[in-house]
Amino acid sequence: MTVRFFHTSDWHLGQFFYNHSRQYEHEQFLAWLLEQIQARQPDALLIAGDIFDVINPASSAQKQLYQFLADAHSLAPQMQTLMIAGNHDSGYRIEQVEPLLEKYHAKTVGVIHKDAHGQLDLERLLVPIYDADKNITAWCLTLPFLRPAEITGINEHTASSQSAIAYLHQQLIAEAKKRKTAGQALILMSHAHMQGAETSDSERPIIIGNEEALSTALFDEVIDYVALGHLHKPQKVGQEHIRYSGSPIPLSFSEIKYKHQVVEVTIDPAQNAESRLQLQALAIPRSVQLHKIKGGLDEVFTQLKALPGGEICNIDQREYVDIEYHTDVPPPPNLRQQLEDALPPRRYRLVRITRQYLTPENSGAAADAVHLEPPTPEKLFQQIWEKQGYAADNEVLSDFMSLVHDAQKSLESEPQH
Repeated sequence: MTVRFFHTSDWHLGQFFYNHSRQYEHEQFLAWLLEQIQARQPDALLIAGDIFDVINPASSAQKQLYQFLADAHSLAPQMQTLMIAGNHDSGYRIEQVEPLLEKYHAKTVGVIHKDAHGQLDLERLLVPIYDADKNITAWCLTLPFLRPAEITGINEHTASSQSAIAYLHQQLIAEAKKRKTAGQALILMSHAHMQGAETSDSERPIIIGNEEALSTALFDEVIDYVALGHLHKPQKVGQEHIRYSGSPIPLSFSEIKYKHQVVEVTIDPAQNAESRLQLQALAIPRSVQLHKIKGGLDEVFTQLKALPGGEICNIDQREYVDIEYHTDVPPPPNLRQQLEDALPPRRYRLVRITRQYLTPENSGAAADAVHLEPPTPEKLFQQIWEKQGYAADNEVLSDFMSLVHDAQKSLESEPQH
């Protein structure tokens, strides 16, 4: 039996980009995705984590998601929507709305639960995908972002985070093999950083050091497709069937050249290995452009004046500009205003200015970046640590981040009032 589904991830609903809301851009993406769902009528939509940008998303971001689910269900009533929590999401929060999700033929897996005997609850992680006649065409193995506190210490096989991750994959795949029939496909959806994958500067590290990068050896050959989330660049990891769909919009200036897409996946288990999997990238239109301007000040001014003109009335639709200028002298005090004045009027948002001094002592070293993004706890800790005169210490940083994760876990598990 053939199964066809969409693979997408890392929506980051509710994101603010240098204090500018991305709501308009997300609205445009979701409207485009609804068009694809209506036209192509997939059996399932897989969202591989980081649905929201923060663990406590604004009501407007939550409304975007639930309105989308309602609209998608009305356009394709037979389609299932399967979601997992990413490291930006609160797994407990997105699981709290299960009754609402069921109404729209949707399901979310936010955390790893234990059964009555204290063992891993594998039942909840294995989700059947049906065709229009209610036949099971595939099993989806759903693995949200794996927090060590949820998976370690269960038994002798889960003493460390790495051993627990390997054990969980082994147990889940073994259980899926028991249920799978010859005509059914196996799909594994996971939010993780895989070894050998290409990152951007907008992805929050999951675990300090190389421990966060997982090996594709975790995936048994019986798995027909691995739908990954967390990294924002669309890419395969080693093999054709192990893929990141990438984010639907650029989440940093380092992602300007990314070809954002939703992957349409078709699996026919009756076919041979070469032809059983078909992939098609559905290119997502970019609703707001990003521009990275680099060079000496004269060159920067020339590039700014050469940008296309034409007023854009709605500020949320104006294009983003990032400037990196090179100099060997201090900048004039009114430089920002000069740069703003050089831009065609009412079309752009100048969100960041980076100064790079070109002197013999520090040629090529980056200097101050002028923007308003709040620093992460990791960056704050590193800055304070270095200001105290201490050398970089990965073990200390790892201990600090463990405390941050514990605090985040505590906040997520608090009852909502």
